[in-house]
Amino acid sequence: MDVWNLLIQGFVTAGTPINLLWALLGCTLGTAIGVLPGIGPATAVAMLLPITTKVEATASMIFFAGIYYGAMYGGSTTSILLNTPGESGSMVTAMEGNKMAKNGRAGAALATAAIGSFVAGTIATVLVTLFAPLVATYAIRLGPPEYFMLMLLAFTTVSAVLGKSTVRGLTSLFIGLAMGLVGLDQLTGAARYTGGVTELLDGLEVVLIAVGLFAVSEALYNVMFEGRTVETANPMSKVHMTKEEWRRSWPAWLRATAIGFPFGTIPAGGSEIPTFLSYAVEKKISKNKEEFGTTGAIEGVAGPEAANNAAITATLIPLLTLGIPTSNTAAILLGAFQNYGIQPGPQLFDTNANLVWALIASLYIGNVMLLILNLPMVGLWVKLLKIPKPQLYAGILIFATVGVYGMRQSAFDLVLLYGIGLLGVVMRRFDFPTAPVVVGMILGPLAEAQMRNALSIGEGKWSIFLERPMSLTLLIVVLAVLFLPRVLKLLAAKKNIALN
Repeated sequence: MDVWNLLIQGFVTAGTPINLLWALLGCTLGTAIGVLPGIGPATAVAMLLPITTKVEATASMIFFAGIYYGAMYGGSTTSILLNTPGESGSMVTAMEGNKMAKNGRAGAALATAAIGSFVAGTIATVLVTLFAPLVATYAIRLGPPEYFMLMLLAFTTVSAVLGKSTVRGLTSLFIGLAMGLVGLDQLTGAARYTGGVTELLDGLEVVLIAVGLFAVSEALYNVMFEGRTVETANPMSKVHMTKEEWRRSWPAWLRATAIGFPFGTIPAGGSEIPTFLSYAVEKKISKNKEEFGTTGAIEGVAGPEAANNAAITATLIPLLTLGIPTSNTAAILLGAFQNYGIQPGPQLFDTNANLVWALIASLYIGNVMLLILNLPMVGLWVKLLKIPKPQLYAGILIFATVGVYGMRQSAFDLVLLYGIGLLGVVMRRFDFPTAPVVVGMILGPLAEAQMRNALSIGEGKWSIFLERPMSLTLLIVVLAVLFLPRVLKLLAAKKNIALN
């Protein structure tokens, strides 16, 4: 059956009243989360992971996906009106968007951000529809040695990119790998690192770790370290664009989509890099350079917002086809899949085709929903900023606590939850990235199983990883990710010394 027939079936599943309701709920909640500074989609999805015990798999994945890309839309609102990015991917939008707002052009900035997100999101979803099955077809040919190297690549790229320091990223990864080892050994059944605590025999719950590291630590960190900020909004104007603004926006949307999409498919640090690249390109080729940094250039809003959405949508390709998350939220989504006993990877398109194609179809539906939610209702979203911070973070802690306790009614889980939350606070305080912990915990046991299988194939010889061309290629890429940046840095330093 071809891709388009499968997609039509996906629309039939995603178009049921209950799934449409979950999509709308996810998009609405995601937009609200994007608007509220400091609460990203990873925190929100982590906090809501306990619903996976009660809600059918397809519906909950549509819901989580709605939160994910809804937050990208909502983040632009506070960036433009308050110069306060709700999401890290909206940082660049604030540079020109806030300047436009101060000059009475907030409406045009909000319009180009919303429409640009819709255009980029739709084009990127079409590309996901076309390329995801293709990647899965080739990935299915990989054996245990290649899979182990692929997971090693995921470990190194996520650790090296998602943080200010590779050493800190790898430290976070090893914490996650250690957590993944807790419980019964997959092959021998022996208890490992449980300390005699019977509650740990089943291993650490991914949901508990994700909620602790993201939701609880986010709330505690803000309570302990963030100062009270007084936010003043720029005045709203009618949300529309002139013919000239349309003419300047649409080429920026297309260029940014071309920049953002490839970055989403690789572990390259989320949407921050493509948004900065898009901004640099627009500033370089613009005929209105004098507007950048002064009155605000509309291309400087249109490009980064489109690049942001294209990159976010593209993260579904490595997540669904290889089981590799390329962002914080994708790592949490991987945990959500595993809660249902579903392992994303090349087999997913065969074993759970209905879920995959319903999820892809929901992206098309969600983009339309978000356009409707963001253009006419922007005034409503801005009112969310009036929620007092103490009540907001207290609500997050209550929701996280009730959600985790509801899974197993275990007091031990609550102690562990707040222990992990405090670990997250310490990690954030000292700039240790939290995503590698979740990636290490989820993929660690899988990588261990693939390594054991590979060594069985190679009769105990480690050379099996060098004898297979694809495995060797991936190993070279892993070494390049770890050492090439340092070699280039040393060469640049030597060049500077020689010049001086």
